[in-house]
Amino acid sequence: MDIGEKFERLIEIMQILRSETGCEWDRRQTHSTLKPYLIEEAYEVLNAIDKNDDEELIEELGDVLLQVVFHAQIASERGVFDISKIVDRLIDKLIRRHPHVFAKSEGYSYRQWEEIKASEKGKKMESVIGEINRALPALSLARRVQENASEVGFDWENNSGVREKIGEELKELEKALDSKDPEKIDEEFGDLLFSLVNLSRFLKVDPELSLRRSTEKFVNRFRAMESLIMEEGLKIEGLSLEELDTYWNKIKEIKEGDK
Repeated sequence: MDIGEKFERLIEIMQILRSETGCEWDRRQTHSTLKPYLIEEAYEVLNAIDKNDDEELIEELGDVLLQVVFHAQIASERGVFDISKIVDRLIDKLIRRHPHVFAKSEGYSYRQWEEIKASEKGKKMESVIGEINRALPALSLARRVQENASEVGFDWENNSGVREKIGEELKELEKALDSKDPEKIDEEFGDLLFSLVNLSRFLKVDPELSLRRSTEKFVNRFRAMESLIMEEGLKIEGLSLEELDTYWNKIKEIKEGDK
C-alpha cells in the first residue's frame, strides 16, 4: 500500500472502532475525555527523543497521530468536520505562513510570522511580542515570551547580565520571606523562576525538558535508595533524615557519572 492507502486504512479502522460493533471504550470517548491522553502521548514522544530510541519514537508518534484521527472521527460523527478538513487547513496554513518559500517574498522574520497568525484570526497584531498561548506549561510559556521579546531586540546582551539578575531576584525573595507576606513571596518566587528561564535560553537549554529530566533523575535515585534500604532489612519510614542522606549519597556514588 502507498501512504495514501495506508492513511485511508487507518481512518477506516477508527471508524470501525467507533461503530456499533466496535470497541465499547472507544465509543464512549469524547473530545473532552481524550484531552489527558493527547498530553500524555506528546510527552511520550519527548521521552523517546531524549532516549534516542527511534523504534520507540515511531510508536509514540503513531500514538499522537491516533489522537488526531480519533478527534477527527468524533467531529465527523458530530457533522462539524472530518480528517480531510484538518489536512486542508494544515496545508493552507503551512503555505500561508511561509511566503518566503512558496510566494518568493524576501526573507523570513518573526514579526512577519506573527502578523500572518493574527490576520488568520481576523485580528491586528496588538503587540510585537505576539499572541500569548496561555495553554502552554508555565516554563515553556515564559521561554516563548522571552524569545518573542528577544526577536525585537529586548534582551540581555549575554548571560552575565542574566546571572546578575538571578542574584538580584534571589535577594528580593529573601526580603519577601522576611516580610512573611504570602503574596509578595509568590511574586518574587515567580520572578526568580522567570529569570532562571532567561538563563536557560542563553545556555540553549529547554527549561521544561530540563526540569522533567531532573525530576526523573530524582525519582530514579529515590527508588534506588528505597531498594537499598529494603535490601538491608530496614523501612524508610523509620530512618532519620541524617540516615536517609547517607543512603542517598551511597546511591549517588553507585551510579557512575551520576553526580
